[in-house]
Amino acid sequence: MGIATFAAVIMIIAGFFEALQGLAALFRNELYVVGPKYVFAFDLTTWAWIHLLLGILVAVAGFAVMSGRLWGRSIGILLAGLSVIANFLFIPYYPVWSLLIVALDIFVIWALFVYDRDAARA
Repeated sequence: MGIATFAAVIMIIAGFFEALQGLAALFRNELYVVGPKYVFAFDLTTWAWIHLLLGILVAVAGFAVMSGRLWGRSIGILLAGLSVIANFLFIPYYPVWSLLIVALDIFVIWALFVYDRDAARA
C-alpha cells in the first residue's frame, strides 16, 4: 500500500510542478530559450498549455490513486507516460527540470504497475 501512496504523492507534486512550468511558459516565455535547430520546435504558448493541462490531469489522477480508485491507476499510468513524452520533447527548453520530471514519471509508472491491491489488503 505504501508504494501506491508514495506514487500518488509523487504524481500530485509532479503535476503541480508541471502546471507551474506551464504557467511560467505562459506568463514569462522569455525564461525558456532553445537553439534554432530543434526538431520539435513548437511555439512556447503551445508548450505552456500542454504542460499546464497535463500537470493538472496528473495531479487529479494522483488524488484518484490515493483514494484507491482503479481507474485512477490506469489513467495515472497513461498520463505519466504522456508526461514523460512531453517532458522529453521539452528537454531543449529546460533540460535539468525536464529530466527530473521524466525520472519521477518513470518511477510513478513502475509503482503503479507493480502495485497489487489484493496483496495490499491481505
